[in-house]
Amino acid sequence: MAATPQVSAVIFDLDGTLLDTEKATRDVLNEFLAAYGKVPDKEKEERRLGQMYRESTTGIIADYGLPLTVEEYAEAIYPLYLKRWQKAKPLPGVERLVKHLHRNGVPLALASNSVRRNIDHKLLKLGDWKDCFSVILGGDQVPRGKPSPDIFLEAAKRLGVNPSSCLVIEDSLVGVQGARAAGAKVVAVPSLQSQRRHYSIADVILYSLLDFHPELWGLPPFEDRIQGALPIEPLFLSAQVGHAISKSLHMVIEGDCTYEYVPDQISGIYFGWAKLEAGGVSRAVISIGWDLSLRTIERVMHIYFLDSCCKITTEETLKLLLVGYIRKLQCTESTSQALTLTVEDQAIARDALGLPVFSEYAKLENGLLQFFSPDIPS
Repeated sequence: MAATPQVSAVIFDLDGTLLDTEKATRDVLNEFLAAYGKVPDKEKEERRLGQMYRESTTGIIADYGLPLTVEEYAEAIYPLYLKRWQKAKPLPGVERLVKHLHRNGVPLALASNSVRRNIDHKLLKLGDWKDCFSVILGGDQVPRGKPSPDIFLEAAKRLGVNPSSCLVIEDSLVGVQGARAAGAKVVAVPSLQSQRRHYSIADVILYSLLDFHPELWGLPPFEDRIQGALPIEPLFLSAQVGHAISKSLHMVIEGDCTYEYVPDQISGIYFGWAKLEAGGVSRAVISIGWDLSLRTIERVMHIYFLDSCCKITTEETLKLLLVGYIRKLQCTESTSQALTLTVEDQAIARDALGLPVFSEYAKLENGLLQFFSPDIPS
């Protein structure tokens, strides 16, 4: 067996890695270009992911023939981004990982292609755990941005470690390329599922940081699972009951959701509560994955209702409140097989939902179980 890599410091990207800013700002360019009678080109915008701000801005002005200078464009669009940044949320698993590493004395840096002024605005969404980073660098603080290695070399220098002993966690391809060029080890958590095949130069590719195992890098392991289940920040999803796969097992069709709901960097076996339109509530275990075989990448979900007394109707409106995570999906060529919910998954979810750490998001009212969270619609 290969020796465990010995990592002495960890460097994080910001947008799409720590914060779901990309999904939060997804409609900004649409809104801005509409005023000029233009529509964004999806392929061009995907290629811009992770670019330096000036490079990205120059490209947008040229591609859409905007009658603006870089400075005029920046001044006009900045208020739109600032408004959306205030609503961006930390991605699943990141707060847990950052706090865990900080508690265990692992030096942490943040290295983003964003300019430092924008980083400071976004960091407000991290709350007090932004102080876990002893080094924070923006793309305007180094000679060249990603995919150049400059920002990672400078971060390692300020951390007082060799770049080869750093682990970089990135969502963009340019970030992965820059980290590799710096000689660092790289974990990729792609924010665009359609681009996963391009990340083969990373040491590891994950769907979310809920699947990150520190001990594989010589770092202190997590010890926060409870009877096989991991508590997560609640995720809310509006959906529709799809066709029945078997008794109590149904497809789930995702509804019109915004960045406030389930991020794209989500895959695996989760559990929580399902609230049906007719008022019935059931404990549920849900498998979530991505069908990458289609030209249009689609999220696919299966739900197993743990309470048999709950009456389920196909095409019924459904609200899902996910509060715990069990495991990643099985590695298989078939999306349907990967989404299989085992008897063990069901048992873990059933037992966990009776524990206070998971049950605090639901309560009994007039003998009926209701969702309960100040941030989640009932």
